[in-house]
Amino acid sequence: MYFTNKVLWITGASSGIGKALAIALSQQNCKLILSSRSKEALERVKMECENPKNIVVIPLDLENYISLKQKTAEAILSFGKIDILINNGGVSQRSLVENTQIEVDKRIMDINYLGTVALSKAILPHFIENKSGQFAVTTSIVGKIGTPLRSSYAASKHALHGFFDSLRAESYKNNIAVTLICPGFINTNISKNALTGNGIPQGRMDTATGSGMSPERCAKRMLKAIKSKKEEVYIAGVKEKFGVYVKRFFPKLFSILIRKMRVT
Repeated sequence: MYFTNKVLWITGASSGIGKALAIALSQQNCKLILSSRSKEALERVKMECENPKNIVVIPLDLENYISLKQKTAEAILSFGKIDILINNGGVSQRSLVENTQIEVDKRIMDINYLGTVALSKAILPHFIENKSGQFAVTTSIVGKIGTPLRSSYAASKHALHGFFDSLRAESYKNNIAVTLICPGFINTNISKNALTGNGIPQGRMDTATGSGMSPERCAKRMLKAIKSKKEEVYIAGVKEKFGVYVKRFFPKLFSILIRKMRVT
């Protein structure tokens, strides 16, 4: 019953984890705002949900973070309030550092970090005024560990942890919660859409991603973490979780292992 009558705003809602979240939440008697770049894809997700009359579509581009204050005002007007922002939008990477153009590094940071931060800062005054609110942020296991082929992606996810840990400490007095969610390999199109060194999407599914957890199962575990207001949760297989703990307690061993581990 935690989500009953609440208003949730989901970015990256047109596919993958975001779509699975939207469909699962639509069964829980809440109101939803769905965002991503594609209005057509969002409308299709809306029609797959239960009670589409309780769902509003607001297209936005996280890379155009200057526009996000206006998008936030539009979102608040949709139902008069927002209770939970699920920052789920983003883009991944598949390229070696030496082959990655600096413009690609910047784009990944603009979308994953600055876009998410700008949207969160835009809605923060609304949460403060209401003395209530919750940020749920889809980061990644690579928000805790860096792996080959994901240098800027890992950097953007590490940056989100730093920002939202600070925000959590500052916002506690206003009854605002922050839940950082770290998925491992999830069977979505993230690897197909991942940027290569020249900025062109990879266009193919990684073996590890293709054999990963279903987005529906991931969404179910995310919602459980949001409901419990967990500060941080790892939604991943044994190998990914193992990497996090080895990095924490045996960093030199991790450095040796990560050179050999399959990450695609």
